Amino acid sequence: MTIIASLKLWARAIKRDVVALWLAARDPRVPWYAKVAAGAVAAYALSPIDLIPDFIPVFGYLDDLIIVPLGILLAVRLVPVELMAEFRAEAARRSVPSSRAGLAFIAAIWIIVLAALVWFFWPARA
Repeated sequence: MTIIASLKLWARAIKRDVVALWLAARDPRVPWYAKVAAGAVAAYALSPIDLIPDFIPVFGYLDDLIIVPLGILLAVRLVPVELMAEFRAEAARRSVPSSRAGLAFIAAIWIIVLAALVWFFWPARA
């Protein structure tokens, strides 16, 4: 198997696991702490915008290449094995949803950061 083929397989597995975590966050059989982790990871991974935009050199792809996969690994370990297998099977049959909650969370962070920068750099009126 070539490197490109194995990377494509890995990317499909990551995408499937994100959808499976999205399903896990909504299932009543999953413990609350696993729901929180699964929901947070799925919301961020499915969000149409990133915390660090991709056009920023090096750091822009840091979340896509390191943070999201590590979050997925953590959340998958928190979900019971038999339930995760069920969610993965269901995720393989579904299409990838988008996350409005993730979008709202990332947009709120950007608004807070911009407001803090404006407040910090606004000239003082004496």
